[in-house]
Amino acid sequence: MVMIRAIVRQEKVQAVVSALMDTNYFAMTKFSVFGRGRQRGLRVGGITYDELPKEMLMLVVPAAEQELVCQIIMRAARTGEQGAFGDGKIFVTPVEADYTIRTGEKLTATETATTLEPVAA
Repeated sequence: MVMIRAIVRQEKVQAVVSALMDTNYFAMTKFSVFGRGRQRGLRVGGITYDELPKEMLMLVVPAAEQELVCQIIMRAARTGEQGAFGDGKIFVTPVEADYTIRTGEKLTATETATTLEPVAA
């Protein structure tokens, strides 16, 4: 399993979410973030905006599906044919395990789901 974190322009986030859902990637977390890339923000006239608002989408997928999901995100998030500075960034990291809080189910990258004993309160 891998975790994909995609930082995209606010005006593109709905297109990315729709593209992921259209290809059966429903489980994701979305939150607002601020930051800048290599271009160090945006200069408009005499004003420099060095922390720009973006949206981050976070999802966990099987490692074999990493490239497909990244391609879906890039296609939906890109502005224009070639894209532009500030279109976003995708980070991929390995996930050792995931736990479902409600059921206690644990899933690792190398094994099938197992249910753990509930933790005493």
